[in-house]
Amino acid sequence: MLVLTMLLMLSLVMILLPLVVASMPSGSSNVLEAHDLTSITQETTGDGGRREQQWVEAISWEPRAFMYHNFLKEECEYLIKLGAPHMQKSTAVDSSTGKIQYSRCAQDLLLFLVRGRDKIIWDTEKRIADFSFTHTEHREGLQVFHYEVGQKYEPHFDYFLDEYNTRNGGQRMATIIMYLSDV
Repeated sequence: MLVLTMLLMLSLVMILLPLVVASMPSGSSNVLEAHDLTSITQETTGDGGRREQQWVEAISWEPRAFMYHNFLKEECEYLIKLGAPHMQKSTAVDSSTGKIQYSRCAQDLLLFLVRGRDKIIWDTEKRIADFSFTHTEHREGLQVFHYEVGQKYEPHFDYFLDEYNTRNGGQRMATIIMYLSDV
């Protein structure tokens, strides 16, 4: 029985070894390769039928953090133009009263977008749901933030301690941050 187990393990190693070697990048490159074992690559068809490569890079498993490369393209300019004329000072929910108040940890301007407001917003929300393995109904609408040089969002937790917010939507399961510019 021991010999059979050893042969089975050796066979498994011999099968997996070529797979590991085949998945290793060939050549040197400063760009993250699709063969990197910390990333997952997929090809998508963009506007006009162009093939675009998107990939997910694992930044950390605890806490869980991933970077989705090439997640948005044309949508960035659209979201910036959509949000610019309607920005307001950020607000947050007071955990003891459940009421909206100006945020103590944010110095930015903010615009909440209605879920599924138009095709571009809907497509972006659907892509977020697909990539984050969440259902489109189990999320808030998109929020567009604008920061000036030197402004920041103070560290905080994206969960609620109060009954008001847990009754009205529940806890956030994931936070997706999409940078719309390279500033």
